[in-house]
Parts: sequence; C-alpha cells; structure tokens
Amino acid sequence: MSTPNEPSFRESVDIMFNRAVALMDLPPGLEEKIRVCNATYTVRFGVRLRGQIQTFTGYRSVHSEHMEPVKGGIRFALGVNQDEVEALAALMTYKCALVEAPFGGSKGGLHVDPREYDEHEMELITRRFAYELIKRDMINPAQNVPAPDMGTGEREMAWIADQYKRMNTTDINGVACVTGKPTNAGGIQGRTEATGRGVQYALREFFRDTEGVAKAGMSGTLDGKRIIVQGLGNVGYHAAQFLAEEDGCKIVGIIERDGALVDDRGLDVDAVRNWIGGHGGVSGYPDGTYVENGASVLEKDCDILVPAALEGVINLSNAERVIAPLIIEAANGPVTAGADSVLREKGTVIIPDMYANAGGVTVSYFEWVKNLSHIRFGRMQRRQEEARHQLVVDELERLSRHLGDSWSMTPDFKDKYLRGADELELVRSGLDDTMRAAYQSMASVWHDRGDVDDLRTAAYLVSIGKVADSYRAKGL
Repeated sequence: MSTPNEPSFRESVDIMFNRAVALMDLPPGLEEKIRVCNATYTVRFGVRLRGQIQTFTGYRSVHSEHMEPVKGGIRFALGVNQDEVEALAALMTYKCALVEAPFGGSKGGLHVDPREYDEHEMELITRRFAYELIKRDMINPAQNVPAPDMGTGEREMAWIADQYKRMNTTDINGVACVTGKPTNAGGIQGRTEATGRGVQYALREFFRDTEGVAKAGMSGTLDGKRIIVQGLGNVGYHAAQFLAEEDGCKIVGIIERDGALVDDRGLDVDAVRNWIGGHGGVSGYPDGTYVENGASVLEKDCDILVPAALEGVINLSNAERVIAPLIIEAANGPVTAGADSVLREKGTVIIPDMYANAGGVTVSYFEWVKNLSHIRFGRMQRRQEEARHQLVVDELERLSRHLGDSWSMTPDFKDKYLRGADELELVRSGLDDTMRAAYQSMASVWHDRGDVDDLRTAAYLVSIGKVADSYRAKGL
C-alpha cells in the first residue's frame, strides 16, 4: 500500500525502533539483540485439492524469547511474506511488553486466499500447516502460542488445537496451544470482540488524559465525536459498534474494499455490516452517500480516524491531506514511518498500534491462563460474591423499613448489586485495567520527557525498557 519512495513495513518498524533507542542508554549489543528477529521458519507443503497437489508457503517467526511462550497471530492472506511476518513478530514483542502480557513476540502467516477455497479445503490446508509447525514445536502451549489474525478466526484455531491434541495425546494442557478458540472448545468469552473493545477502552483512557486531549487540539469527551473507520472487519466493526452504542460517537464514514459510505448524521454500523455480508461490499447501500474512491475518505473532516484493516493505508502520498486531529491505529502498521513524520509535524496525535490493538493479545493471555488452570473465570467466587452482597442488601432493606418513606433504595440497585461478575464481565474488567495502565505508562513518558513528542516513541521506550530489563535479569 505504501509509495515506492518510502520504507517498507519492516523498515518502518526498524525506523521507529531506532528513533526510540536513540533516546535510551542501552549497551550496543543489547540494543541489537532486542532489534533482530531470533528465527524464522519457512515451510512449503503440499495438499491434494481438486484432483491435484497444490503447494503452499507458510512462515512462523520468533522475534524475542525474553519470555516464553512466544505469542502472535497467524494470518492467511496473499500478501504474506517473510519481511511482513518478521515485522509483525517484532511488534508483538513490544506489544506484549507494553501491556505486561508475559510472552515473547512471534507471528505466523500462510500465503493463501481463504476466499478461494471451501470450508473442507481450508480445513485440510490449515491442519497440514499446523502439522508442519507442531512437529517442530512451533506450536506448543509452553513455547509458541498462535492466535487469529487477518483471514483466520475461531474456526481455524479450533482446527489447530485439535491437530495439536491428535499429535500430543497426553499433553493435559494441549488446548492452551492456541488462543482465540470458540468458547465451546476451550475459548474465553469476550475474545472475538477483544481487539475492538480494546480500541474503545484506549480512546476512553485517552479522553481522560486532559493534557493529551489538549495536545490533539480537542476538548470534551468521546460523546458526539465524529469517527471514520477504515475496514469493517472484526476489529473495525466491534470498535465502531461499541463507540457508537456506548460512548455516543457518530460513525460518519466507513471505508471498505469497493469504496466508502459517508453520512454526517451517522451510519448504522450493524446495518452496514449486514449489507456487506450479503452484498460483498458497501456499494448499493441505501443510506448515506457512496464514494467510489474509498481511500479519499481518509482525508475527510472528522474528529477520530480509525484505520482498522491494512498496513500502509496512510502514507507519503496522502498524509499531508489527512486532517483528523486524532488517529488510533486499530490495524498493525496502517501509518508508514514517512507518514508518521508528516503527521507529527502537523500536530496530529497518533495512538499507536502497539497499544491500540493490544486488546486481542491481552484477552488471549486470559484465555491461555484459563486453559492452564482448567477452570473458567468466576466459577469459584461468583456465588460467594453474591452471598456477601446479599448481606449488605438485607441490611439496607432493614434500614429502609425502619426509616419508612424517608429513605429507599434506587429501583434497580438491588438486582445490579446482587449479580456476581461472570466470565465476560471479568474479561472486560481485566482488559479495561490493562489498557488504562498501559496508556498511563506511555502518557507519563509523553508528557514528562522533553525529548519525546509522540505516543509511539513513548510506547517504544516503555516496551523496549521492559524487554531490556528481562534480558538483564537473564544475565545478558
């Protein structure tokens, strides 16, 4: 997606890494150890499909093993290549460190277009790819734990987990070999929505930061803010839906493969999503204005721009014309290094991908812990919590009878207070806490250091510092 005269995605990650370490006092050897990718495994395997053998190429890259297992998604896409996978693995290292998920960084990819194959064919392809990785311990609950990414989801994770169990029949923790599984196959509630939910929590925390909001030239809260979303896939859809329904935002633009929809009154996210599901794109949608050149809508006036699909959609060819004061990177690498410099010069505030889309790996961490503990969250304490709350309600009701009409409880207080937290509520609570703490660690660097003028550099400084501390603790 980037223009020829600017760095590739991998080079962009290196540039941003170098910008941060220039502000740190790391020994040169340690700096290099953190920067480089430890290992990349390339596999080429054949699958008999439609009467002939088709050969596929896949990758699994491990960037850093300062903590194990390493963690990172597997994407199925025609754009998959070694450079991209290694860049994404590096981002995973920094992302996990930033949100304090105890993993190193990894990433996987298979060069395939899932839309070209039916479900049975995709299962054969996925299982064979998994087999090639599992037999080399590139998928293992203690060493390397994949998750869904572009082109994959719960279905593929369930196939991979089953393949692992077939090959490791006595591994009691085998279901923890991947995350992002269906809830009936060892998954956790809230995982599908997690990355989009994390984007929402990130924006909420940003708008609690009055100094950060002022730096973006903005004011107020999320309520009424005009948002343009690029990509209405899993992440973009959930982020847009939550921000519109729960925070009062107006989704004034949605950009998809075949064009874009704009409506200053706000678009109905669910209706657009359903239309795309039935028609393959936004063209022909009855409400809003259709714009054939969807990329041009990135330059439309709005308060918050949410690129949630592809790398490099904001690059040197369009960065100067992007006027949104706040960009939150729901996708990995949607703003190139060149565009990042242009936007920072203009005063645009960018909430970086390393933080903004960390909701997925955070809830994956919760799922992994759930799988290793072999018990769902809330099972042990929920009813005990309700029983303790009942004591308080009983006492309040006794006081209410004693005081008569002069005092009474709010009508729905009792029902809300008595209900103990279930797994979904606990997952959301843990995610919210994680996103708040990670933002605050970045923001303190952003606001307090005179040599840091953007959140991305602040995020790299925090995460690289944590990785360096891990290596030092190992004696490196």
